[in-house]
Amino acid sequence: MFDDDRPRPSGQNGELAAKLASENLDPLSQDELKERINLLELEIVRTRSHMDRADKYRLAAEALFGSPEKPPA
Repeated sequence: MFDDDRPRPSGQNGELAAKLASENLDPLSQDELKERINLLELEIVRTRSHMDRADKYRLAAEALFGSPEKPPA
């Protein structure tokens, strides 16, 4: 993988993604690579589920309190 293709997260939350992107995959077998992909896909599902829950909470709060005012352009 070229360095330009790797994710470039910034800040503390992106450190794990940056570490994953910098790991050498050469020593891994096909089975190990498949397992890694499965684990990453599970993490994507977990992250999307969290995003959906957060969005529902935000929408509920906006319904109760009104949506925040947009700043003038």
